[in-house]
Amino acid sequence: MNQLVVSPALRKSEEPRGWSAEVWRRFKRHRASVVGLVVLIVLALLSLFAPLISPFAFDAQDIELLGTPTAPNATHWLGTDQLGRDNFTRLLYGGQISFSVGLAAALVASAIGATVGAIAGFYRGWVDVVLMRVTDILLSIPPLPLILLLSGLVRPSVPTLILIIGALGWMSTARIIRSEFLSLREREFVQSARAIGSTNGRLIWLHILPNAIAPLIVATTLAVGHSILVESALSFLGFGVHPPTPSWGNLLNEARQWLDSAPWLAIPPGAMIFATMLAVNFIGDGLRDALDFRN
Repeated sequence: MNQLVVSPALRKSEEPRGWSAEVWRRFKRHRASVVGLVVLIVLALLSLFAPLISPFAFDAQDIELLGTPTAPNATHWLGTDQLGRDNFTRLLYGGQISFSVGLAAALVASAIGATVGAIAGFYRGWVDVVLMRVTDILLSIPPLPLILLLSGLVRPSVPTLILIIGALGWMSTARIIRSEFLSLREREFVQSARAIGSTNGRLIWLHILPNAIAPLIVATTLAVGHSILVESALSFLGFGVHPPTPSWGNLLNEARQWLDSAPWLAIPPGAMIFATMLAVNFIGDGLRDALDFRN
C-alpha cells in the first residue's frame, strides 16, 4: 500500500500563521516600508546611545572655538557651532528629544482619540452628536497657531510640550475609531457577548476595541511623525524646547543666521527631520496594507 509522503517544506508552508507573523509577511512586501523601518530604527538607536557614541556632552564648549562656527574636521565630524559645541553630539541628543516628544505625544493623542471615538461610536445618539461636533470644531481650527498660543502662555518643558501636542492631535484618531465602532457594534460576536450579560465597559474595551486595533496602530504610527514635525516647528519658532537643550527644531533655528557662511549647521538637522518623516509615512503605508485583511 502506497503512502503519500509530504515533504517538510510543504508541511511547514501549510501550517497556519499567527496574526503577527502574517502581518509581518504582508508588511515585508512593501520594500519602501521595510527601508523606512530600518532607517527609523537606526536613527532611534543613534539617538538613544548618544552618550556612548560621542565623547562630548551636548553643552560642552571648546573655548578656543568661540565666536564663529567651524567646519567639519576629524575631531568634530559635523563641525562646531558659534559657542564651540560639537554639532554631531547635539544632533544625536536632539534626536532623543524629538523622538521622545513624538512618541509620547502620539500615545497621548491615540489614547484620547480612541476613548472619544469608542464612546461616540458605541453609545451613538446625543453622545455621538456632542463628541463629534466638538471634534469637528477642533478640526476646523488650524492646530499650529493654537499650539503656538498655548506654548506662548506657558513656557513649555518637555512633558508640557508632550501634553499640548497630544491634547490637540487626537481628532483624526477619534473619527477613525468611531467609524470602526459603528460597524463592529452590530457584529454577531458583540451581540453574543451582550446576550450573556457583558457590561458596556467590557463590550467596549474587551470585545470591540481589540478588533479595531489595526487602524489604531496605523493612526498612532502616523501621529509619531506628525508630533515630531510639530515639535520641530515649535522649537524652530522659539516656542518649543529651549536651548541649551538641543532638538532638531532649535538646531535649525540656531543655524539660520549662519546659512551663508556655515550651511553645514542647518543641513544635518533638516535631513534628520526629512528622513524621519519619510520613514514614518512609509511605515504607515505598509502597516495600513498589512493590517487590512479585507484586501
